[in-house]
Amino acid sequence: RRMYEEGEDIFYYLTLYNENFTMPAMPEGAREGILRGLYRFREAPEKRKQFAQILGSGPILAQALRAQEILSERYGVAADVWSATSYGELRREALECDRTNRLHPGKRRRRPTVTRVLEETRGPIVAASDSMKAVPHQIAPWVPRSYTVLGTDGFGRSDTREVLRRFFEIDAEHIVVSVLSALAREKKIEAKVVEKAMKELGIDPDVSDPAVSKIRG
Repeated sequence: RRMYEEGEDIFYYLTLYNENFTMPAMPEGAREGILRGLYRFREAPEKRKQFAQILGSGPILAQALRAQEILSERYGVAADVWSATSYGELRREALECDRTNRLHPGKRRRRPTVTRVLEETRGPIVAASDSMKAVPHQIAPWVPRSYTVLGTDGFGRSDTREVLRRFFEIDAEHIVVSVLSALAREKKIEAKVVEKAMKELGIDPDVSDPAVSKIRG
């Protein structure tokens, strides 16, 4: 109706995944964030000594939520989970803010959504996506703190979703280790905590990088 009857200059698209999962209800007050590209989907279940932020999108949001539980229950880290509905929209708005600030130096500076909402949080930020790393990396210049991106660079050849996500290092366990590793870099926890977590979660730190792995006959 809006496109054809009313002639609005808009378009719609649908993204289809080959995995069935129940779509959650929209959290209260999340509408603006959904439209702008980022909103807090679930706060950390408990307050802990250490904090982190996890950005997920599409089916990988479920992995982010599982990582949130593991971090809280096993490693004492309170992680908020954010749904990134559009990295592209976040980037477009941030570039617009940059241009406005550049051309109007005497006026109050505009702050991009991604900067504004994440500045109010604590801890390192980890983004996990079933797209290539370049997609979440679009917002890197405007992320206010340590930013780690997990994505599907490389050639996937696994027989199940679980194996594929482990191969590309975007499953819940790798999200957990990425958060812990970021905390270790910031001297918030000791490196041995990360090493112990990798053993407990079945992650081999010496496995080949999926982005450079080649098919072998």
